[in-house]
Amino acid sequence: MVESAPHPPGPSSGTKVLATLAAGATLVVLDLLWLGVLARDFYRSSLSALAREETHAAAAILFYAMYLATVVIYAVFGASGLGSAAKRGAALGFVAYSTYELTNWAVLRDWPARLVPVDITWGVVLTAAAAVAGKLAERSRAR
Repeated sequence: MVESAPHPPGPSSGTKVLATLAAGATLVVLDLLWLGVLARDFYRSSLSALAREETHAAAAILFYAMYLATVVIYAVFGASGLGSAAKRGAALGFVAYSTYELTNWAVLRDWPARLVPVDITWGVVLTAAAAVAGKLAERSRAR
């Protein structure tokens, strides 16, 4: 039987919680700022009749929980450093937001083409920022 080298210990549960909270707070605060303030009129005019009057809260919570878990596992704890976290977050954001936007554009009759590059770019920036925030929290706790 061949023995393998011992794996270095992973982050403690406290470190995991702190990194997840930092990534989650960044994700939610920046997305609410973007959607609710900075780009609100752009989204309203782009989606007009397609948009709900009120956000479906359960769906939003479910999205953020699943997306945050993926960001933390792949782009925070899967990254070797801040640059790696930013790149992994950007790549994840690109894939996730491209999937959403391109699928909607492909199957929904009135999906606005002008929304596609804006939303994909936002997904890249948002997810990279959340991953970096999580990685910074992880590093600060590890010291």
